[in-house]
Amino acid sequence: MRKPILAANWKMYKTIGEALDFLNRLKNVVGTEENKEIVVCPPFTALKISAEILKFSRIKLGAQNVGWAKEGAFTGEISPVMLKDVGCEYVIIGHSERRQYFGETDETVNRRLKTALAEGLIPIVCVGEKLAEREAGQELAVVENQVKNSLADLSPEDSAKVVIAYEPVWAIGTGKTATPQQAQEMQKFIRQIYGRMYGEKVAENIRILYGGSIKPENISELRRQPDIDGGLVGGASLNVDSFVRIIRAS
Repeated sequence: MRKPILAANWKMYKTIGEALDFLNRLKNVVGTEENKEIVVCPPFTALKISAEILKFSRIKLGAQNVGWAKEGAFTGEISPVMLKDVGCEYVIIGHSERRQYFGETDETVNRRLKTALAEGLIPIVCVGEKLAEREAGQELAVVENQVKNSLADLSPEDSAKVVIAYEPVWAIGTGKTATPQQAQEMQKFIRQIYGRMYGEKVAENIRILYGGSIKPENISELRRQPDIDGGLVGGASLNVDSFVRIIRAS
């Protein structure tokens, strides 16, 4: 049985004070949740205070990005050692906004992934096609290449630790959501690819999340699909009441 994950990606939102208020409220409502893995990924500036607030709850802390080196002359990057030190357990890697605006490629995603795994972080690796690629009928080929290249050459042990998030780029922050059938088709396809890479047993047990304009109103139907193991939630995770409704509806 795959334990569902509901992960909040706050992107470049929330000051330290806003994060403190949100997490105290969230912890009071769902801080003892056992049947779902709840992960919150604040901006780097709020990680320390977030870790302190969540310390005695079941809510996990994640980061939104990680460097590919443990240390070094990499101005502006943050290493997995630093993220572990501050209390992170999860890290988002290869989000479409990182790929679109900051030059992330499948190769750099793969490097970051391997370094994160080596330091004991659980990676949430994002893949997904653009609107033009779907309209051209290229979505399966695009996502297959992303999965193969971004998650290549893992050890058998590490391959079982990965979480994948399918986020159709055309549905991120647009208000558009893939239909449950579209999402299920792609997430089943991703599981099949992973099975060919690392074996059916590993593929059956990895968790594949959906992301892209998730709301309290659509999470329940998405979660009914057999290969959707939760959600990577963007805008709807910025409001604590909305995020709690998503957690409960899932």
